[in-house]
Parts: sequence; structure tokens; C-alpha cells
Amino acid sequence: MCADSSSANDDALAPRSILDFAVDAAWQAGKITLEYFQTGTPVERKADASPVTMADRRAEEKLRECIQRAFPEHGILGEEFGEVVGRAPYRWILDPLDGTRSFIQGVPLYGVMLGLEYHGRVILGVVHFPALGETVYAAKGVGCYWNGRRAQVSTVTQLEEAVVVATSVRSLYDEGRGAVFEALQDHTRMQRTWGDCYGHVLVATGRAEVMLDPILSIWDCAALQPILEEAGGTFTDWQGVATHTGGNGLSTNGHLYQQVMEIIRRHP
Repeated sequence: MCADSSSANDDALAPRSILDFAVDAAWQAGKITLEYFQTGTPVERKADASPVTMADRRAEEKLRECIQRAFPEHGILGEEFGEVVGRAPYRWILDPLDGTRSFIQGVPLYGVMLGLEYHGRVILGVVHFPALGETVYAAKGVGCYWNGRRAQVSTVTQLEEAVVVATSVRSLYDEGRGAVFEALQDHTRMQRTWGDCYGHVLVATGRAEVMLDPILSIWDCAALQPILEEAGGTFTDWQGVATHTGGNGLSTNGHLYQQVMEIIRRHP
């Protein structure tokens, strides 16, 4: 049963109460994904050839059910079922299962993602990792939290001490960003993949310093911008613009942002 926040005033939603609602909704959707995880669930291909499973679809259905019950005036944009335009200035942006390829492979680094826009600016984000039992969430002015305790980026200031993560090295080359990865590989301490949303959350929680994503959709980004910013880091596109609609994404711990951007500019 989803938490009910319908008594809240849509013109002035309390950040903490709506964040609690969003965390609960993500948990409810994540519980559904676990019914299919590591079971060999059938995989289909969407029009863009990306994989999708019943877990993706049922998780988004649960998120929509929760939102529509609690906030019937709000808009919703989801990866699997498109957009419902709302009458209030709020729009929820849903990625019910980010990291579907990891999920299919039986790797637990997939997440349920919710972002909330108010007048087009994202103000709240939740990323829940059902198979890991981790949830990272934030709202503007409230802070960023990781399983209930305050989350902060690392204090690393030297690129040579940094950990860089990425979803896929191949995707970096496919999108013309291979030279950036090579330069960062030469100048950083450690590089790892299996990224997706988990890589960005590693930066927000101080376990990595840089996350590279050369191609993203709005539902991949919406939850991440408030999480990284409230944790003290940065979430921008590859041009350095702080946005959740840029089509790609770069997370840093803030201290290394300028150094990383200098490398990106040298390797367009």
C-alpha cells in the first residue's frame, strides 16, 4: 500500500513529507522488481532495440498508481508508458528500472528512479536499489540521505586520487568520448564500470569522484541532479550546464569538477 500524501497543499508541498512519499513509492516499485530478479524473466526489445522486461513495466505501473492516488493533479512522465499531463505545476519523471541490462544479467546494481519537477525545475530525487537494500534521496534545501544518514561527496581534491566510474567504456567510444576516458584513465587512481544510476550515486555518497554518462534520457537524469547537488557535488551535461534535460550526464564531487571539464574541453 502506497503512502498517501493527498492532504498536502499542491501549491506548497512540504519537501520532507513529499520526499517520504517518494521513498515509499520507490520501495513499493522495487519490491515488485525483486519478484523477477535472477529468475530468467523473458526479455523483449523496444523500438530503439533497448531491452525491457515485465519488471520494468509493473514497477512503473506501481509508481503511477502511488502518484495518481496521492497527487491526482500532478503530471507524470515515465520511460515505459509516456506522459500524462497534469493540472498542477508538478511533474514526476520515472525510470522504473534503470540498468535493465544489469538486471537481466543478474547483477544487483539496478535502481528505481523518481524525480519531481516544479515549474520545470527538478526539486526532488530518489534512487532505490532493491537488490542491495540501498536508497539515496534528496530534496532541495533538505539535504541528501543514504539509508537514513546524511550523504556527502568525498573530499578528494587531486585527480590522481580519484575513482572514475562509467556505465560502459564502449558507449563512451560510440559517442565520441573515448579520448576523454583515456585521458581520465591516465590521470586517475582507479576506473570501474557497471555504472548506470549506481555510478552517480557512488559519487553522491563519497565512494567515487567522477561518473561519466555520454548519453542519457530525461528519466535517467531527473532524480540525479538534486541528489548530487544536495550531497555537495555537481550533476551537469558534458557542456557543464546544470540540467536534467541535457541528453548526457557528468557527476563529480565538486572539488574535481573544473579539472574534469578541462579534460573534456581538450578532447571535444
